[in-house]
Amino acid sequence: MKPRKGRYNPKRKLQNSLPVQELEQLASKVKYGGNPEHKRNPGNFGLTPPSDPRPHKTLCDDCGIFNKSIAESLLTEGAEKGIVSAQMKGQWPQNIWAVTREGHPVEAQLENEVQGTYHGYPMPEADPMRQEILKRWSQLAIGGETDHAV
Repeated sequence: MKPRKGRYNPKRKLQNSLPVQELEQLASKVKYGGNPEHKRNPGNFGLTPPSDPRPHKTLCDDCGIFNKSIAESLLTEGAEKGIVSAQMKGQWPQNIWAVTREGHPVEAQLENEVQGTYHGYPMPEADPMRQEILKRWSQLAIGGETDHAV
């Protein structure tokens, strides 16, 4: 199967704002599940290597995410900062975004709306949402928010 070039979900939209208490609650409940197809070494994330790896998948390793604790920290920080999608599935945003310490935007997608579990991946440079995430992250860092990116 060939990679999908230039095809990104046009329905993704950033939530304008949520109350701080709601964001803190979200951040305390989200969980990271992971997807082995986005890992060079899935075992570092407690995942089993895929039986049929797809070589076109973006790898978390390429943006400095080498283990589950880093991925969990980014997921939590994105939720705390409110960089979440307007689209909800039950009580969970469909997507949560963050930016690594090295400046790479990453996207987490809801994979289980009962448990609030997400898997994530680096955003490709061609993704139009990428610049929007970098801009929002930067605005929050300048606006006095503490930057906990890892």
